[in-house]
Amino acid sequence: MALYVYAITKSSHPLRLDGLTGVGGDDTALRTVGQGDLCAVVSEAPEEIGVKRHDVEAHHDVQTRLWNDGVTLPLGFGFVAESDDAVRAVLEDGAAQFTQRLEELDGRVEFNVKGIEEEEAAMRRILEDSAQVRELNEATRDGGGTYDDRLELGRLLSEEMTARQAALAETVLAALRPLARAEHLSEPSQQYFLSASFLVDQERAEEFTNAGAEVIKEQPEGVEIRIRGPLPPYSFA
Repeated sequence: MALYVYAITKSSHPLRLDGLTGVGGDDTALRTVGQGDLCAVVSEAPEEIGVKRHDVEAHHDVQTRLWNDGVTLPLGFGFVAESDDAVRAVLEDGAAQFTQRLEELDGRVEFNVKGIEEEEAAMRRILEDSAQVRELNEATRDGGGTYDDRLELGRLLSEEMTARQAALAETVLAALRPLARAEHLSEPSQQYFLSASFLVDQERAEEFTNAGAEVIKEQPEGVEIRIRGPLPPYSFA
């Protein structure tokens, strides 16, 4: 029987699974599979796993309950193992590594930080700041200018946007990095100019939250910084 796996933890964890339902529906019971000093929290895997709201919420609810009661290695949504024996084999093979990571994450939480900038607001600021961009923009307005002018305008806009967003991201990171134990930084994308995860000591979670609130206030018009947390440390498990 295939198993949906939520987290790995120590067998000494309280493992309060009562009142929780697993991914796949209200009648999906949770249980543990143990091996030595470690165990995995699992449920029977549904035949199909889609990113449905109730399943994502069920996954998150299990992770939150477990993390609130003690340190875990939370797995991302959709992790499936073939059987109990397959889970035991993984726990046995990775026992030393899992135990070490549990000790490293004990008393720490994760914060996710994402940065978004409205394209129109960014373009307005670039036009305000760059005389060369303004000149080319005027020259190519309403189909005017040469082909090379339009190419150059596109190149300059792209370079300016990249440089501005890199500077915005660095400002945010500089404010939050001193409060974190570790970070995972993703490459900028079309959607987010900043996407980062921070591992923070539990005792500094409020300080990190307050620093994040100040960062949010300091952003110019059209720039949004989204901060989620404290969360189980998915990115560091």
